[in-house]
Amino acid sequence: MANSSKARGDGAEQAACDYLQSQKLQILQRNYRCRLGEIDIVARHHDYLVFVEVRLRGNLRFGGAAESVNARKQQRLIHAASHYLASQCQTEPPCRFDVIEATESNGEFQLNWLPNAFQL
Repeated sequence: MANSSKARGDGAEQAACDYLQSQKLQILQRNYRCRLGEIDIVARHHDYLVFVEVRLRGNLRFGGAAESVNARKQQRLIHAASHYLASQCQTEPPCRFDVIEATESNGEFQLNWLPNAFQL
């Protein structure tokens, strides 16, 4: 079961990357990990560095995927993004945090992109 869960999550992230590229974002890195957290996708969109959280929900009983990016998760993303900026960037570009909600039906992912989903 864990493997199918991981495979579905990986599939959702790949679908999100494909979608973002179709929207003219350049994928810079996937699954950036540091001791402070993980960022699913780091991308460039025009002058912005975009940190993307992909959330897959199979059961809406506890709310949609976007609702699962609560204040605690947002703080972990912000800390991981700060680490990324300090270790990967010469200068600090303007940044934003996007969320992509993914649901799966018959092996296909439906995506809802929420640009600038939360602020620092």
